[in-house]
Amino acid sequence: MAGPQSVSLVLLIPLLLPLGPNRCAVAQRCPQACVCDNPRRHVACRHQNLTEVPTAIPELTQRLDLQGNVLQEIPPAAFRDLPHLTHLDLRHCQVGLVAEGAFRGLGRLLLLNLASNRLRALPQEALDGLGSLQRLELAGNMLEELRPGTFGALGAVTTLNLAHNALVYLPAMAFQGLVRARWLQLSHNALSVLAPEALAGLPALRRLSLHHNELQALPGAALSQARGLACLELGHNPFTYMGEEDELALPGLRELRLDHGALQALDARAFARCPRLHTLDLRGNQLDALPPLQGLGQLRRLRLQGNPLWCGCRARPLLEWLARARVRSDGACWGPRRLRGEALDALRPSDLRCPGPGAEEEEAEELRPRGRAPDGAPGEEAGAAGPCPRSCVCVPESRHSSCEGRGLQAVPRGFPNDTQLLDLRRNRFPVVPQAAFPGLGRLVSLHLQHCGLTELEAGALAGLDSLVYLYLSDNRLSGLSAAALEGAPRLGYLYLERNRFVRVPGAALLALPSLFSLHLQDNALDHLAPGDLAGGRALRWLYLSGNRLTRVSPGALGPARELEQLHLDRNRLGEVPTEALEGLPALLELQLSGNPLRALRDGAFRPVGRSLQHLFLNSSGLEQISPGAFSGLGPRLRSLHLQKNQLRTLPALPGLSELELVDLSGNPFHCDCQLLPLHRWLAGLNLRVGATCATPPNARGQRVKAAAAVFEACPGRAARKAKRTPAPRPGTRGNPVKGRQQKANKVGKERTGL
Repeated sequence: MAGPQSVSLVLLIPLLLPLGPNRCAVAQRCPQACVCDNPRRHVACRHQNLTEVPTAIPELTQRLDLQGNVLQEIPPAAFRDLPHLTHLDLRHCQVGLVAEGAFRGLGRLLLLNLASNRLRALPQEALDGLGSLQRLELAGNMLEELRPGTFGALGAVTTLNLAHNALVYLPAMAFQGLVRARWLQLSHNALSVLAPEALAGLPALRRLSLHHNELQALPGAALSQARGLACLELGHNPFTYMGEEDELALPGLRELRLDHGALQALDARAFARCPRLHTLDLRGNQLDALPPLQGLGQLRRLRLQGNPLWCGCRARPLLEWLARARVRSDGACWGPRRLRGEALDALRPSDLRCPGPGAEEEEAEELRPRGRAPDGAPGEEAGAAGPCPRSCVCVPESRHSSCEGRGLQAVPRGFPNDTQLLDLRRNRFPVVPQAAFPGLGRLVSLHLQHCGLTELEAGALAGLDSLVYLYLSDNRLSGLSAAALEGAPRLGYLYLERNRFVRVPGAALLALPSLFSLHLQDNALDHLAPGDLAGGRALRWLYLSGNRLTRVSPGALGPARELEQLHLDRNRLGEVPTEALEGLPALLELQLSGNPLRALRDGAFRPVGRSLQHLFLNSSGLEQISPGAFSGLGPRLRSLHLQKNQLRTLPALPGLSELELVDLSGNPFHCDCQLLPLHRWLAGLNLRVGATCATPPNARGQRVKAAAAVFEACPGRAARKAKRTPAPRPGTRGNPVKGRQQKANKVGKERTGL
């Protein structure tokens, strides 16, 4: 018996021997434009101008990075030969079409990143075959609609990111199939309507991000479908009122963010059906009064900073409730004069006086913010409601009126005088005449986009004492006068994108003492001069992206000392406007990407070094950065964006000790000894930075951070290594015990002075 078995085994050995080398040879293949890390099963083909998915990728590859190519289209079964993929990165690939079945065969994929592409729609079966997918990134596309069933095959997804798209409406069952989704990101879209069943079928959802949209009324019925929500982000939406009738019923909600909206009034029972609410964020609204909130036995933090709170007699119940319920609050009194600036949580109910006849009552009336919403429910004021112009729709419950796209050739009149949002978009009236909005003293948000406007006459906004948001985007305006805006003293957000401005309308800003955010993107500005922002003393956000700016003069930004965000990207600046940044002690974010900067000189950002947290210099043609370019930028800087430049070398940046994000991808780094300081610095960072060697040929594609062998022969590297590991003296065998004894003897002599 033993004999035949031995013979069979001997006969099989020659057949088995070639199999190992052949399989290894297949595993080692790598496309010419890619870098393959075979032991880790990673393949990277970044920024290679590839027009299709490369062939000859090792079959066992688990991570494939194709970002920065020009694929444009993902055809059916594009990755059928890569069944072991777990991570697929297709960012910045100009993808406009994903065919049905494009990802079939990728049953093990965990992460699919399609962010920053050109997708306008997703076919119903585009995502089929991804049964194991846990995270789907679709942010930064152009998606305008979601079709029910699109995500039906993604039962394992826990995170879906749809931020920064163009969604305006969510249909019923839009996310059907996402039974394990815990975080849904829909921020920075144009959502104004959610179908009542839009969020149905999301039993595991814990966090929903809807901030920076155009929701004008709380979609309580839709939100209440996601009953497991613990965190709901609704900030930066133009809400004006919330009450119990909004039907927000979320029994597990712990954190609700309603910051930076247009809220003027809250009903006492607005959140009564959210009994576990712990944190309520109402910062940056228009609340001058707040009733004790009912049904919130677990509330512990109430954020009110940035509201014009009136600390008069009517605020006593609020203070008593805060103390009784042990709720921590921030915020400060706007009035009366004797309490202006006082922290709300430092006041006692006895500090508030009920005004009687005489001077104090007059002071209260004088200082009370104008255009205040009534204390009761909407429409409670006698005679508040009125007729509605023909061709328009007026909704009493939400106090919103709309005449969008009705072909109107003049601003209509006759809206209910309690209207708080008026939508006149996509009509055709080139001029807004004097006193165009009579009786609308409670209007908060006015939409005039896409109306062919060339002029606002003097007094056009007369009587709009409560106006906070004015949308004039996508018109033909080349100028604005102070007289045109004088009727809106509380205007905080002015949108002038895509008009014909060649200068900042500085004179008009003088009429807007409360202006918080100015949007002038995609106009024809060529110079920012002193005096242009003389009226912008309250300005916090300034957006000048996509203009023709070649210069920002010293002193031009000086009046806006409270500025926090400055966007100068996609202009024609040849250098950092360092001198113009003087006098901006609060600046947090500076956008300079897409300018032909080429070089950064020493101290380029020193004026804002103590405040700046986010710096964007990507796609700026940078070829040279001086060693002291970032001097002065210390531990406050959190993110530094230098991707897609022409940097072959870069000095180390040890002063930036608290960075949470550094992006150096898309630069042609030359990995020689001159880059050794950068290599050392990156090696000490626990961050992914994306820096890869482009030259010399033997280093091409290697990560600068990990390419230790490339720098092995550098003098500095050798010296450090020698210092770490002392070489044995000639004639010795390098006995480690003897070496330690010699070192100890030397130390002893130094201590005794011998």
